[in-house]
Amino acid sequence: MRVTVNRKAHFNAAHRLHRKDWDDEKNARVFGKCSNPNYHGHNYDLIVAVTGEVDPRTGFVVNLKDLKRLIYEKIEVPFDHKNLNLEVPEFKDLNPTAENIAVVIWNKLRAELESHLDLEVTLYETPRNFVTYRGE
Repeated sequence: MRVTVNRKAHFNAAHRLHRKDWDDEKNARVFGKCSNPNYHGHNYDLIVAVTGEVDPRTGFVVNLKDLKRLIYEKIEVPFDHKNLNLEVPEFKDLNPTAENIAVVIWNKLRAELESHLDLEVTLYETPRNFVTYRGE
């Protein structure tokens, strides 16, 4: 029996959407207010979904205590109250769009989970704008 376990987390971060190889006019045209050179912030909500077989010994797909710790150490600590462009190495040369942030989060968590578990990450940049990544 396959079951999906979900854990919700939260972090606040600033970013600027822009391409270094474009001038300010083109960045503003493509990214709008999000290309503000002084950055802007979001209150991100993150849902991490792990799917797998229920372990008959524990009744768990994954221990939520362990998942909570993993998300805290790998995502919340490095991202919370940070400027993603300046303080998070993964975004040194990667535009920190919601899509790219979700992929980075997925990659960081995937590396820590057992291979038989499926992972899905949903990142809410605003209550109405969110992305989902499944590693595809």
